[in-house]
Amino acid sequence: MPGESDLRKLLSGMRPELNPGRYVFATADDGVVPPGVNPVVTVAEQEGLTLVLPQGEADAAGLAYDYVAAWITLRVNSALDAVGLTAAVARELSDSGMSCNVVAGFHHDHLFVPHERAARAVAVLEDLARRTP
Repeated sequence: MPGESDLRKLLSGMRPELNPGRYVFATADDGVVPPGVNPVVTVAEQEGLTLVLPQGEADAAGLAYDYVAAWITLRVNSALDAVGLTAAVARELSDSGMSCNVVAGFHHDHLFVPHERAARAVAVLEDLARRTP
């Protein structure tokens, strides 16, 4: 099924879902994922391999991090070429004083927000969905 690209439909149907757990951003400088680590996101950068993974796995592997996040999945099936969803969501969270790191998957967008503000972030996004005609 093709993804949705109509911004109003994306916003009104985003259904933000908070995934359980605490997630961190770490790097594997040698580009190799350590044993016992199962990242939910990887990004190959010139400086090393970025890993987004459960905090407990990072701790067990001795990986350094300084940002603990909550992971929110927008349950709307968004098209990869849809215009405006990331901007609208980031603006709404920014207006509430929250950082937001966005990762686009093939089917859904995933947001990483400060862990201690997770419930507030979901409430802000649900409010945005309700306000969208």
